[in-house]
Amino acid sequence: MTMVIRIGTRGSQLALAQTQWVIDRISAHYLDITVDLVKIKTRGDKIINRPLSDIGGKGLFVKEIEEALQRKQIDVAVHSLKDVPAELPDTLCIGIIPEREDPHDVMLSKDNIPLKDLPVGSCLGTSSLRRAAQILHYRSDLKIVPLRGNLDTRIRKLDSVNIQAIVVAAAGLKRIGLADKITQPLSFDCMLPAIGQGALGLEFRLDDQEAINMLKFLDHYATRVAVEAERSFLMELQGGCQVPIAGFARLKDNSLLLDGLVADLDGGNIFRDTIIGSPEKAKELGVTLANMLLDTGAGKILEKIYGRSL
Repeated sequence: MTMVIRIGTRGSQLALAQTQWVIDRISAHYLDITVDLVKIKTRGDKIINRPLSDIGGKGLFVKEIEEALQRKQIDVAVHSLKDVPAELPDTLCIGIIPEREDPHDVMLSKDNIPLKDLPVGSCLGTSSLRRAAQILHYRSDLKIVPLRGNLDTRIRKLDSVNIQAIVVAAAGLKRIGLADKITQPLSFDCMLPAIGQGALGLEFRLDDQEAINMLKFLDHYATRVAVEAERSFLMELQGGCQVPIAGFARLKDNSLLLDGLVADLDGGNIFRDTIIGSPEKAKELGVTLANMLLDTGAGKILEKIYGRSL
């Protein structure tokens, strides 16, 4: 009898494209398995006229999918890992992390004008406090315009509203076949990415080890240890969409390098540092780097935003 795996995801063009990527690999690996795609609308999809930071960013794009997983309406959830809070429900786990797509942020602009050449006072659209803070740190003369909606919606707004440029993730554009629209990739020196940016996370019930084992062939070690360090850094800072926090880790010569950043909302102050260590201690590296930044001044930024000390 053919086995059926039900995979849950959001219904956006990008979510469906990256979930189809997973489905195609499962189908190629197991010829006797049928994969059903289940589209689930999240709160983040329903509220599109307010900034994420105003509506309690944590879990806005995953909560309803996780609830379907807990109710056993689906067997696996596919997420963009940058949307997944650092702390998961007790009964769930990110069991598989496939190889990461391009983690960079990129800029799309009218007339393909690069960031440094945008006219003074130009309006730049972004849905992210992290992107806004780093852009303003680099170009304080620009005006940030809040921009919500799915990736394809944000791209259309570049042509229909009074903005000169937008900043989005390279991974999303590449996954939906729109990489040709990129005006400029933004270097990590200018724009450190979101935690987990470019990576997918396959979420399972902790008690469903059979499903995890079946899909282990999709797991990518280098991506997994990098994301573990990044998410540990985020968890130690108790970060969410209300705070400009960025982090990126990668393996180099058998060592794990982790860059981390905390910024003021207006980009006036940025605290950034790097740590290098063993990939086997990825989570410990994240915690250590977070406390390094807290000790050098990031703690005051977070206290002001959270209204309490960490």
